[in-house]
Amino acid sequence: MTGQARLVLPSYRRDPDSHPPLDSPGYRSTSLRHPRQPLVLLPHLLTEVTGPLLGPGRIGELDHDLTRQHAGEPVGQRIVVFGRVLDGDGRPVPDSLVEIWQANAGGRYRHTADRWPAALDPHFDGVGRTVTDPLGRYEFVTVKPGAYPWRNHDNAWRPAHIHFSLFGRSFTQRLITQMYFPDDPLFGQDPIFNSVPEAARRRLVSRFDLGRTRPEWALAFEFDIVLRGSAATPFEEEDEDDDH
Repeated sequence: MTGQARLVLPSYRRDPDSHPPLDSPGYRSTSLRHPRQPLVLLPHLLTEVTGPLLGPGRIGELDHDLTRQHAGEPVGQRIVVFGRVLDGDGRPVPDSLVEIWQANAGGRYRHTADRWPAALDPHFDGVGRTVTDPLGRYEFVTVKPGAYPWRNHDNAWRPAHIHFSLFGRSFTQRLITQMYFPDDPLFGQDPIFNSVPEAARRRLVSRFDLGRTRPEWALAFEFDIVLRGSAATPFEEEDEDDDH
């Protein structure tokens, strides 16, 4: 046998029909942080692909219910957000750590950088997490977030949305996306939503589900996340979050 054995790692083409371009002129901050040089593949060694562990032992009893994490209830319309995490062939992805973060019902984040004059809710942190079950299912209980200004352009307001972060088996296996709500009037002027190719935008919009709505308690919205393939959910680069 001649030559040296070489570690060959899988690579995945960034689908331009599903994912937004790294430099989107309408989304002004991408001009400052999109890569201008060819990307360099860093091999993942044993440490990167096996740890730290992200299993259910790290999930608290109320981590999935953002309405019960404080002594009082948060202000706003209670909602149930549920769905499945699937691979490109439609198979469920079990044991995936799913995290969310969002603004409160008034459109304000609990973050020191968020200073616009909307009220903070003392009973709402806006952060939750859970692990998908054997069928790839997840569920959160929260309140519907409000729109907020963000100074990207004249009179710029972000549509109501919830950020999703999905982990595989380690911190190097992470994908980030956003979930929107049906028929939002701010879609037309939002450059983040519109940076996604038009045919793929509907995959970022949740579906209202009356059957899963809890009578006299909470509306329900379904949001499935597909990791790859022709129905893949559009994902962001990890350092391209527009908010906190």
